[in-house]
Parts: sequence; structure tokens; C-alpha cells
Amino acid sequence: MAWVFLFVAGVLEIVWAASLKQLGDGVNVITVARIAVAAVASFFFLALALRSLPVGPAYAAWTGIGIAGTTILGWLVYGERLHFLQGASVLLIAAGIMGLVLANATAG
Repeated sequence: MAWVFLFVAGVLEIVWAASLKQLGDGVNVITVARIAVAAVASFFFLALALRSLPVGPAYAAWTGIGIAGTTILGWLVYGERLHFLQGASVLLIAAGIMGLVLANATAG
């Protein structure tokens, strides 16, 4: 269940981070409320996940989901360019997270 909490926390991080882009059009109460609720909920689910997951791999996964998801969302929703190096870097982040998780799992 901890990994589910962590995934939810990561998705909520994408929501609040991507919503920051909309503040460029001017501050409105709905956007600010969405950012605040998503950020608090993201930290809440991260805290739930950390009850049983080690902090290093869990934090890496949380930020990695946020980085990858926000990058992809920027490309798909906001029409931002996604260069080859950016895409490759997202894959390297994912590989690094998997390495941390696997190393932790095999560390006895």
C-alpha cells in the first residue's frame, strides 16, 4: 500500500507543479486553492508512504514522478518543446530511481 501512497503523492506533485504555470496568466483563487490542496495532499501521502518505505528511495521516486510527469505534461498540455536530451534525462531519472529501489531491496 505504501507504493500506492507514494504514486498518489507523485501525481499530486505533478498537479501542483503544473498548476504553477497557470499563475503566469494572473493569480486567481481557484488556481491558488488547487495548488495549495494538491501540495498539502502530496506531502500527506508522502508521509503515509514513509511510514514503511526508506526515505532515500521513496523521496527519489516522489521527486522523479514529479519531474517526469511535469515534463511530459508541459509537452502534452502546454505545447512545450521536449528535446531529445530532456527525454533521455527523464529516462535516466527513472533508471536512477529503479536503481535506488533495487539496491535498497537487495541490501538485506
